[in-house]
Amino acid sequence: MAEILPQENALDAASRLLVTGEPVAIPTETVYGLAADATNGEAVARIFEAKGRPRFNPLIAHVADVNMAQRIAHFSPLAQRLAEAFWPGPLTLVLPQRDASGIHPLVTAGLDTIALRCPQGFGREVIARLGRPLAAPSANISGRVTGTTAQAVDAALGDRIKLIVDGGPTRVGLESTIVKVAEDGIVLLRPGGLAVEEIERAAGAPVKRGARGVQAPGMLASHYAPQAGIRLDIDEILPGEALLAFGPDRARGAAQAVLTLNLSPAADLREAAANLFSYLSKLDASGAKTIAVEPVPRHGLGEAINDRLARAAAPRD
Repeated sequence: MAEILPQENALDAASRLLVTGEPVAIPTETVYGLAADATNGEAVARIFEAKGRPRFNPLIAHVADVNMAQRIAHFSPLAQRLAEAFWPGPLTLVLPQRDASGIHPLVTAGLDTIALRCPQGFGREVIARLGRPLAAPSANISGRVTGTTAQAVDAALGDRIKLIVDGGPTRVGLESTIVKVAEDGIVLLRPGGLAVEEIERAAGAPVKRGARGVQAPGMLASHYAPQAGIRLDIDEILPGEALLAFGPDRARGAAQAVLTLNLSPAADLREAAANLFSYLSKLDASGAKTIAVEPVPRHGLGEAINDRLARAAAPRD
């Protein structure tokens, strides 16, 4: 079983394991990540094995600062501007990879681009200590609900890894926003913890949508799914369903829900994002076969919340 250490006491233990090629679950401001040395193929393979993750699904390489990132990828002036505006923080940039990046090919899944992010908090500290990037997808079983607490990570992966670093509940609660920065502009690959409108303001240019294919993590059609089925944008609760509510007003029949959890009674999208994955997990544990979800606005962080809910509700293999 995994040892769980508070982050203030975990830097040495995490560093020792990472140096030997072992994956470690670490907190970031977005969600918990399952981290391993991105330059070590065996270490990266252990991430895929622990998560049961398809190997055609690329990983994000996390860096300590822009200087480390520039040794891995080619930065255009626009990419540089976005990194300076939002790093460390919940933005991942997909950029052309340098020939001598040192990143193991398992991380990029054969693509000529690489997804890079500079996280806040413990993740950044341990990367700086190691002096090398860490591949770190969400610390969960592939395709299932993302962990936003050390306890959720332990329930999912505790028998598969040696160490979980406990930084408390994550502040953002959604994975990072991923954009591809190309010669013809910025393309949204995955909405996330940074609203697209903020990126557009910093870039002084629109962010395009409609990307196709798996170009970055989190783009599989079915993802973030609980065991229960998901029914979206409901206006009435059916018998036996659990309810994921939003805002002050309830759908018809809400009183008969097996369990009700409200993402944000005040309709605050930031609060809703922080609660999303933990509430899905709790509703899933209620025993209900279906989780009914009230409508969530699609602007700002609501775009990312709806993206995760749609992928959770998608047909599963």
